[in-house]
Amino acid sequence: MHDIVDTAVAAGSFKTLVAAVTAADLVDTLKGTGPFTVFAPSDDAFAKLPAGTVDDLVKPENKAKLAAILTLHVMSGKVMAADVAGNKLTPASVNGETLDVDGTNGVTVNGAHVTTADIACTNGVIHVIDAVLLPKA
Repeated sequence: MHDIVDTAVAAGSFKTLVAAVTAADLVDTLKGTGPFTVFAPSDDAFAKLPAGTVDDLVKPENKAKLAAILTLHVMSGKVMAADVAGNKLTPASVNGETLDVDGTNGVTVNGAHVTTADIACTNGVIHVIDAVLLPKA
């Protein structure tokens, strides 16, 4: 078992997410003790964004904006799919914004569907989602 970053790298379907985490200087954070719950957009989820969005976000001048987007995908603590099954929750993300987690019909986070749940890591858990979450502000 690996930490969240190494697990994402090994999976091979999070190349864009790993590049974004690296550009935002969040690698050390996500390799930290945790535990963390990460709603990880797949490469296909990033591909749904308008053309050029990712290239623009990974530029050094957009580091703060990129970090705000990425930290919206992270919660403190380890939350497994069974913990939300049948419930509607509004936990805080690491960036401070509230997430709308709905476990009443599958699991969605701010409308993004969890496509693979409960990927265990040494410092938390990854849930794969089919869309990139964007801050409200």
